[in-house]
Amino acid sequence: MTMLPAATPPKRLGLVIDLDTCVGCQACVVACKEWNTGGYGAPLADQRAYGADPIGSWLNRVHGFEAGEGANGRTVHFPKSCLHCDNAACVTVCPTGASYKRADDGIVLVDEDKCIGCGLCAWACPYGARELDPLAGVMKKCTLCVDRIYAEDLPEGEREPACVRTCPTHARHFGDLADPNSPVSRLVADRGGFDLMAEMGYRPTNKYLPPRPGRSGCGAAPVALEDASPKGGFLGWLDKVLS
Repeated sequence: MTMLPAATPPKRLGLVIDLDTCVGCQACVVACKEWNTGGYGAPLADQRAYGADPIGSWLNRVHGFEAGEGANGRTVHFPKSCLHCDNAACVTVCPTGASYKRADDGIVLVDEDKCIGCGLCAWACPYGARELDPLAGVMKKCTLCVDRIYAEDLPEGEREPACVRTCPTHARHFGDLADPNSPVSRLVADRGGFDLMAEMGYRPTNKYLPPRPGRSGCGAAPVALEDASPKGGFLGWLDKVLS
C-alpha cells in the first residue's frame, strides 16, 4: 500500500469554492471534462452518452440543494471534486501504490499504469470523489490539471485548473493554501472558509466559502414585479433590453 508523505508538503495547492457566487451553470464541469479528455492521462470515457442509461467519468460535478423555506429559502449549488486531503484514506488503502500524494505540492494523483480498478479508493473516500472509467477500467480523479498548472508553454496567468479558468462568476479560486498570505488563504480567513465534513479527520486542502446571508434570513426576499420602479430593478432592466 502507498504511504503518505513523511513530512508536510511545503505547498498545499488546492481550490477555494465560493458557494455564494456559484450559479450551477456547469461550465466548470464541461471544461474539466474537455481538458482532461485531451490532457493528462487517458481520455475520460463515456458509454451510451446519448442513450437511455449513459455512464461515464466526470472528475467534477455540481449538485444543487434547497436551503431554508419561503422567503428565507435559496438554492445552493455545491461543486464537488477531489479535495486532496492531507490524511488521504484513498492513498493508504490502495493495494498497488497507484494512488499517491505528491510530497512537493500535496496533490493526490493516480498512476493509471498501476491501478487495477479494485475500487478500494472509491470506497475509502468519504466525499465520493473517485470515478471508475468504464472503458479503461481504472480509477480517475481530479488532478488539479497538474499538466496545466506547471505548463511552461502557457502564459503564467493561464496556469490554473481548467475549472477555475472557465468559471463565469469567479466562484472558484486556485492557489497555495500552505501560504497564509496567499490570496486563497486570505479569502478563507476573511470569509470563514471551512473544511467539508471536518469531523471525519481527513483534513481536506480544498475549502468552501459559505453563502452570505440574504436580506431576510439565508435568502433574499423576493421583490414583487409590480412594486419595482421602472427606472430600476427588474422592470428597469427589462425596459433597457426591449428598447
